[in-house]
Amino acid sequence: MRNLQYIVPVEANGWKLESFLRKQGYSRRLIIALKRGNLEVNGAHRRMVDPVFAGDEIRVRLGTEDHSKIVPNAALAVFVVQEGEDWVVYNKPAGMAVHPSFLYHDNTLANAFAAQYPEITFRPLNRIDRDTTGLCLVAKNVLAVGLLKQTVGKRYYAVVEGVLPKDEGTIDAPIVRVPGSIISRSVGENGQRAVTHYRVLRRLSRHTLVEVSLETGRTHQIRVHFSHMGFPLAGDALYGGHTDLISRQALHCGLLWFDDPQTGETVRLKCDFPEDMENLLK
Repeated sequence: MRNLQYIVPVEANGWKLESFLRKQGYSRRLIIALKRGNLEVNGAHRRMVDPVFAGDEIRVRLGTEDHSKIVPNAALAVFVVQEGEDWVVYNKPAGMAVHPSFLYHDNTLANAFAAQYPEITFRPLNRIDRDTTGLCLVAKNVLAVGLLKQTVGKRYYAVVEGVLPKDEGTIDAPIVRVPGSIISRSVGENGQRAVTHYRVLRRLSRHTLVEVSLETGRTHQIRVHFSHMGFPLAGDALYGGHTDLISRQALHCGLLWFDDPQTGETVRLKCDFPEDMENLLK
C-alpha cells in the first residue's frame, strides 16, 4: 500500500478534483480506479467533479496489486544499484531476460522483482535484451510509471567491429521484422521509423567504442542499425558479429537519469562495464 498526500496550492484554488490529479500525473484509468474509495479530501469522500480549494489536504491510497502470473525466485542474484519509494534500478546481468516467456519462465528480472516485492506489479521502464547488460528502471506503482516516463533518459555503450570513420553520426533507417522469424529484425523500406545517435569514445585497432542515444525504441535497434552500416556489434552473432573475443553482443546500458516522482530531484546513475566488455576493450 502506497499512501500519498497533497496540499492544494493557491494557484489550484477552485480546480476540479480530477483536474488537480491529472496535473499530478494521474492517468484517466488510475483516476477511475480511485473512485472506488481510495481517495479523501480533508478526510471525506469527494467526487472527481467537485472543486478543491487552497489548503485542502488530499490523501490517496494506491492499493496492492496481483502479479500472481510471475513466479518469485529469491535465488536470483541481481544487484540493486539504488531504489526509492516509487522505483528501483537494477544492474541486469547478461543472459537474463527482463520478462518471462515460453523459454524463460522463472529466471528473469521479473522473477527477482516478484521475490523482492511480492505485492507489486512488475513495470520496467526500459526493456533491454536478454544479453544486454546494465541499468534497468522499474516502477513500483502505476502512478510512478507515467511520471517516470516523462523524464527518463539513458545512454548505451557498444563496442562495434571495425573502426568508425566519423566521430559522431545519426542512423535514420526504418526497421522491419525479418519474414519467417520472430526474433530477427532488419532495415526495410516499409518498417517503423528508427533513429539512433552515436558518438565515438575510443578507437582500437579492430573495434570502436561508441556512446549511443535512441530517439526511438525499436526491437534490436542499436544492433540492427550498426550491422546495417557494416559495423556489427562485437559478439552479436545474430547480426554478423564475431564471437571470438566476447560471447554476446557488446552492449551495455551504462547511464540512466530521471526525476524522482516523490521529491522531484533528478537521479543520475552510472554503471561500470561488465567484465567481458572490459576485457574486450583491453
